[in-house]
Formats: sequence, C-alpha cells, structure tokens
Amino acid sequence: MASPSRLVLVLVFIFISFSVSKSDESSGDGDEYVKSACSVTRYQDICIRSLESYSNTAKYDSRKWAQAAVAVTLDEAKNVTHYLKKLKQKKSIRKKRLRIDLSECIDCFEETVENIQDSLHELLKLNGKTFDVQMGDIQTWMSSALTYEDTCIDGFENRKGKQVKILHNKILKLSYITSNALALVSKLASAGDEINV
Repeated sequence: MASPSRLVLVLVFIFISFSVSKSDESSGDGDEYVKSACSVTRYQDICIRSLESYSNTAKYDSRKWAQAAVAVTLDEAKNVTHYLKKLKQKKSIRKKRLRIDLSECIDCFEETVENIQDSLHELLKLNGKTFDVQMGDIQTWMSSALTYEDTCIDGFENRKGKQVKILHNKILKLSYITSNALALVSKLASAGDEINV
C-alpha cells in the first residue's frame, strides 16, 4: 500500500496536470480571474505571477484557487528544502554555527512541507458535512508552515554573505507565497455554504 505522503504526491501531480493545462480562452479573461482571486492576498504581484497559469481553469472557483495556491506553495517549499540541504553539504560552509543553523532550518522546512502536504491532501477531499472542521485544520497547518518559515529566517537575521542573502531571499519569497495561499484558503473557508463540495 502506498504511503500517505506518496499518495499526496500522486494527487498533487494529478491536480497540477489538470489545472496547469490552459484553455484557449483569451488571456484578457485569464488576467481578470487571477486578479480577482489575488485581490484578497497581501502580496498581489507575487500571487498573480505564481498563479496566472491556473486562471482559465480556476476562473471564479474559490476552491480551485485555494488548491492551486497550496500546490504552488508545496512545490516552492520542496525547492527551498532541497536548496538548504545542498547548501549544508557545500565545503565552503565551514562555520560550525552556520551548519547548526542550516540543520535547524532544514528541520523547520521538513515540518513546513509536511504541513502543506496535509493541507493539500485535505483540500482535495473536502466534504460538505465536515467542511468547517477541514478548513480549520487547513488554516492551522498553513499558519504553522508560515511560522516555521519565519523561524528559519530569524536564525539568519544577523548573518552576512552572498549565500546567506540568497537563502534569505528564497525563504522570504516562499513566506510571501505561503501567506498568499493562506489568504486564499481563508477566503474559501469564509465562503462556507456557498461552496459545492
């Protein structure tokens, strides 16, 4: 039997494969869809750039936008986690304290990825009878993911250097994407009875 994490990855692949396929509609309509969806987010430019390929599939469907945002966040979180692990292995990282900070950051990001995977898995099986409970769990997990990301950034607050700056920017970008995803999840949660699940 496939492990829960492997099942989530399969579901993510199916969802992304379905959602990323663009229809033949004009890009003008697509622009309006993504702008409307991203209007509830804090970092709207990043939201529009990261989610515009979902426009003609998601349209005005809050559930599809939340799923898309969380799927994009998961992909980005995995990329940053991979980057952290590669960075830790570099011979140029000689300072013991920096290696410790990187290890702690990797731990944070493994928790982040797990929380986002749980969120996406739950979003893909929403049920009208348990909608409120499910959305409460998803909001909690996405908030936790954001907290772990912030914790990682805090660990590098007083550090300098090119690698630290690149790392800081990657994590900061992810935190913006996660914040946007949380906003879209919250919009879906507030829609409540209006959503057909």
